[in-house]
Amino acid sequence: MLDHVCGRRFLPVVGQPQPERADAARNRQKIIDVATRMIAEHGAADLSLDEVARVAGVGVGTVYRRFGDRTGLVMALLDEGERRFQESFFAGPPPLGPGAPDGERIVAFMRALVDRVVAQEELFLLLERGKAKGFSTPYQIYHVHLTGLLARACPRADAAYFADALLAPVNAYLIAFQREERGMTVEQIKSGVTAVAEAMLR
Repeated sequence: MLDHVCGRRFLPVVGQPQPERADAARNRQKIIDVATRMIAEHGAADLSLDEVARVAGVGVGTVYRRFGDRTGLVMALLDEGERRFQESFFAGPPPLGPGAPDGERIVAFMRALVDRVVAQEELFLLLERGKAKGFSTPYQIYHVHLTGLLARACPRADAAYFADALLAPVNAYLIAFQREERGMTVEQIKSGVTAVAEAMLR
């Protein structure tokens, strides 16, 4: 579910779920499932809330009240994957989760973040290409997480700046360019961010 803070909508933070009625939850999941299937079959560029409502068998007003517009639906589609990802690095098994050395966790996080972006690349592209202005991505959460790890792994470094530097190349626009124009594989991209992280840790 999307939170509304000062007129802006944010992806939820793990550990802060909001209750909803059973029928509303069923309708929401039905809409999410239909939209996910439509994007898988036809891409995200032409996603229509009216068509989603028709295929899901719910009223158009229900979709608009629930998500506001197409951007709101895109954010909801990203939500479930984002919850799982945040859980994995906040409380999952090492090396991505707690229990591994900070340097190993940084590398594991960067590699997992590439996979996270690739898994829903089209939706991230809609956000990054200005079709979702006014909406927040989870960047700040990633930045805080990396800053904490870097501060411990590299006490003399400017951890906040290094976190920005690590996150900069892991965006959907650049990853799509690398894959489509340069012919790079996902594994090559992950190897690249690994090399950058390891060089920074040295």
